[in-house]
Amino acid sequence: MVSDTRLYGASIAFASGLYSLWSASTGTRMSAGAWAMLLLGLIVVVHGAALLTGYADRLGGASGPLMIGYAVLMLANQPLIAGGMLGADAMGSGSGMDGGMGGGMGGSQMTAAMGWDAGMVALALLMLASGLIMSRGSNMDATDGL
Repeated sequence: MVSDTRLYGASIAFASGLYSLWSASTGTRMSAGAWAMLLLGLIVVVHGAALLTGYADRLGGASGPLMIGYAVLMLANQPLIAGGMLGADAMGSGSGMDGGMGGGMGGSQMTAAMGWDAGMVALALLMLASGLIMSRGSNMDATDGL
């Protein structure tokens, strides 16, 4: 039987991972941030599936810290997704006359104005809380396997 803690962790992993996959696929082009979200989404979904199987016993106490790490990466990636430092649009797509950041509405000014994805931030914070809860090994039932 899968414990409530595993079900909780898996549901958050599925929601966050699938949202990451969806948000990475909705862009018109794949920036560094979108590729990072795609990869992280896949990893998080696989981790969520593992929590529903006997493989979670092999993960032992690593699930909580992994969830914390995923949350930190999701939050750290927000500037990239929003057109920050390493996003292709933020570096200037060459659409201006001087190849710089000019270029009207299609360049980095529009991407940078979009801001952070509030849904992703909320899911990342929920995943962070889940990771912290899962990391409290001394208060957990031994059958949780987390």
